[in-house]
Amino acid sequence: MLAETATECNFEAARQQLNNTIDWIQQAARDGVSAHAAEKFLQIQAKAMNHKLLQGFFDWVGPGYLGPTVTLKEGHVVQCWPELEDRRLVTTFGDFTLWRHVYGTRPGQKIELAPTDQRLQLPEGEVSYLLQEWDQRLGIEGAFRKVTRDLEDMMEIKQPVDTLERGSRQMAEAAPAFRAAQPAPDPEAEGEFLVASDDNKGVPMVRATQAAPAGAEGNKEEKLNKKQMACIGVVYTVNQHIRTPSEVIAALFRDPGPRPPSGPEACQKRYWAELTRKEKGKLVKAQPQVFLHMAADIALRRKPCQILIHLSDGQLSLETDRNKYLPRDDRTVDILDLLHVLPRLWAVAHLFFLKGTDDARRFVRERLPYVLNGNTAEIIAEFRQLLVQHGLRGAKAARLKKACQFLENNLHRMKYDEYLKAGYPIATGVIEGACRHVIKDRMERAGMRWKVPGARAMLELRTIDINGDWAAFQRFRIERENARLYPNKDVVEQIPWPIAG
Repeated sequence: MLAETATECNFEAARQQLNNTIDWIQQAARDGVSAHAAEKFLQIQAKAMNHKLLQGFFDWVGPGYLGPTVTLKEGHVVQCWPELEDRRLVTTFGDFTLWRHVYGTRPGQKIELAPTDQRLQLPEGEVSYLLQEWDQRLGIEGAFRKVTRDLEDMMEIKQPVDTLERGSRQMAEAAPAFRAAQPAPDPEAEGEFLVASDDNKGVPMVRATQAAPAGAEGNKEEKLNKKQMACIGVVYTVNQHIRTPSEVIAALFRDPGPRPPSGPEACQKRYWAELTRKEKGKLVKAQPQVFLHMAADIALRRKPCQILIHLSDGQLSLETDRNKYLPRDDRTVDILDLLHVLPRLWAVAHLFFLKGTDDARRFVRERLPYVLNGNTAEIIAEFRQLLVQHGLRGAKAARLKKACQFLENNLHRMKYDEYLKAGYPIATGVIEGACRHVIKDRMERAGMRWKVPGARAMLELRTIDINGDWAAFQRFRIERENARLYPNKDVVEQIPWPIAG
């Protein structure tokens, strides 16, 4: 009876506030109040009214009294504690204190059943599931400190930064299980070719440092040791896109005139990101972990006789792990990203011509057709002749030799004439863009330094978001946590609510 009275009081207060708000709006229209002032007033009133309504909802559900004893699974009997126990819940509408009955062996021991908590499917911590989602959806895009300030300014929600940091790590714990539960993409929505691509990026980390006098400079090794390697990989499908070398060159040099139609979009991209770290004293490298993820996804979605393309830059370790973890058969193709070939041509051009000059531009443009027509070996031979003809020494000679070595090492992945005729992709725009978006845009901002747990959590949540799985992941992790927190589901569901109490 008391619960019903309190509930009606909250509902009546909400009704009265709504009526007062309507009266204010009508008077504001007569008084010439600005639109932004009216909007701000309504936002404040709506939050206060919703707080009353949610409190009424909690009161109406009740404290969850199921009798002096309750029999749980396997005949285990628990007793109702004599006093109501309170718990705090922080929501998007503000703070609440919920008073409810709890059951256990005896007061002071472990709470084995809290019927109201189970009926409301409350989270393990104090922050509501919706506010958790708000925190992390904003947190994967901006610094946690800014998120807390913005939520306080806009919604009057006060949370310490460490609550959001801890929430990020806790939310990400469900990511591996969510990934493992994902089925193969819809085969009807897949493209013609299956593509795997990967890249590495350093993440600035918090390092333990020894005290040093003010103004003292660290040595070069210390400065280079501030980042930890992250690897990101993607598997997607794409349809055939046949082009000619001249069309590719025109696009790369942004020639005037009509542009050819843009290529087909990548379909159903799935990203993974891992951080190199130590676990139980052993080094776990990010790159092999990512390749294992990609291999599993390829096995899940590759169709019989489907072309599998591995598209990457010239980093040797990527090709090594590709050979170790990904399939290789008569329907696999390995392609070196063309946009990692171009810098080598420009580097050689700048040995002889100033940057930004027409001569340098002409040098690259004249040699690019050889590359795109599968004649890169001729370019390597020419470059080596230039080395002798111009008598290059020292740093210039080293740069030219380095460019030649890179091209020679990757000749087997530079059959661009075949790739263009077959309509294969020849640039890693998908993974390059993701590397920048997932890692750099959030994790390399000025002054940011990460610890391993926080960095790994951020990588997990950002890849889930870029995969388009955010909403599905939220449902999954809430259901998973509720299954863990409330194993006695049948006991509470058989009670009519809100009669319980």
